Amino acid sequence: MSAAQNIGLKTRLRRSLRRDPGLFFMPVLLIISLAITVAIHPQFSDFDLQSLAMGALPLAFAAAAQAVVVISGGIDLSIGSAMAVANVLAASAMEKASFPQSLFLAVAILIAGAAIGALNGLIVIVSRIPDVVATLTSGFIWGGVALVILEKPGGGAPQEFLNLGTGTLFTTWIPNALVLLAVAVGAIWIPLRRSKLGLQLYAIGSDRIAAFRSGVNINRTRFAAYVFSGLFSAVGGLGLTMTTGIGAPLAGVYYTLSGLAAVVVGGVSLAGGRGGMLGPVLAAFVLTLIPTDLIFLNIDPNFGQVIQGTLIVVIVMVGGFVEMERHRK
Repeated sequence: MSAAQNIGLKTRLRRSLRRDPGLFFMPVLLIISLAITVAIHPQFSDFDLQSLAMGALPLAFAAAAQAVVVISGGIDLSIGSAMAVANVLAASAMEKASFPQSLFLAVAILIAGAAIGALNGLIVIVSRIPDVVATLTSGFIWGGVALVILEKPGGGAPQEFLNLGTGTLFTTWIPNALVLLAVAVGAIWIPLRRSKLGLQLYAIGSDRIAAFRSGVNINRTRFAAYVFSGLFSAVGGLGLTMTTGIGAPLAGVYYTLSGLAAVVVGGVSLAGGRGGMLGPVLAAFVLTLIPTDLIFLNIDPNFGQVIQGTLIVVIVMVGGFVEMERHRK
């Protein structure tokens, strides 16, 4: 490889790191986290991997839902409630359904999730209320809807449907939850990221005024971000049904802030315009491993929230320092 090619490669890597830092450091952090888990628990088996994948599945989709909006310069605090609506809808409607019927219902729930995102987008755009206030309010509304649909945990789904999130593929070391996550995120995000709309999401997140002057329809792009957020939230709600086997109207409360935490840890800038999808998804696994490791160490798993918070503070501080240094240069 020539010197010019080396310089070109380094330049591309540097640009990629600036655009999506999580693409590089999150795989390393996940490997380190898994190594720590195996060191703490040498008997780590295929069953433990399945448990990890099942536990991280809903959180990974919550992170994906949040990442789309944050990249566009917004925030969505209704994700957990939207997941709860999808979860209780699935558990209520599928309890006595056949497997083919449950697949049809799943598609309908995905459409409902996108509709929830569309309503959130309309509220934000039409009312011009800050995203935080608008989505926090809509989160309360969707949380109430979930309680109306299913007052307490219950319902169910056909075993074949549950196996989509709890079974394995080919070998016990390939959990279906991992396959489902890779297929769903890849099928939605990769085409979006490479499309004109994907570029516009990053553009309005980086500099809304400059994007407007370049001909980007700001409101339409923000609206699309919330639609995709609602779609990812619905997939997360279905994943919650698959992994738990029931509907729980209050289960989504955990995923709103935890999803946001995964986005931050995964290298997506809260200012918008920077980051990707791989980082937040892998961060969901890292955050899921923390309480697991604490259990293996006979430490109260609730202490995991302290570790998560500390990790977020450190990453935000380091990211801020790097950003300051970049602007200084």
